[in-house]
Amino acid sequence: MFHLAFPVGNITEAKTFYEQGLGCSVGRETPRSLILNLGGHQIVAHVVDTPLEPQGSIYPRHFGLILETEAEWEALLDRAQTHNLKFCQHPKRRFSGSVLEHRTFFLEDPFHNLLEFKFYAHPEAIFGALDHAEIGDPV
Repeated sequence: MFHLAFPVGNITEAKTFYEQGLGCSVGRETPRSLILNLGGHQIVAHVVDTPLEPQGSIYPRHFGLILETEAEWEALLDRAQTHNLKFCQHPKRRFSGSVLEHRTFFLEDPFHNLLEFKFYAHPEAIFGALDHAEIGDPV
């Protein structure tokens, strides 16, 4: 289990996106912070008073989940589409035919935080497949 803190502009919008949109369960909450359960991991939204700007690319900063089954990945994709969440990068397949093959999509929350959701066709590629150098999209 990991913990990740990230900036938001306000708790109400964060709660709408993460709880209603993505289906995260809500933990403790204050006017300036919100604990969320994202796939069994603790993510914490903290209100910042400075404007939050888009980073212009999916790199370097994003976070998300690797789903264990393709059905889970597709269900999350369907949920994102049903709730009209903003896609930063639409669903695609990377490295087709390779041990690194995976499906991915990126969402952008209302505060320009980017979230990636993946499903790997070959689980050994998550931490292994060391004889392959490819990571992500070409920059």
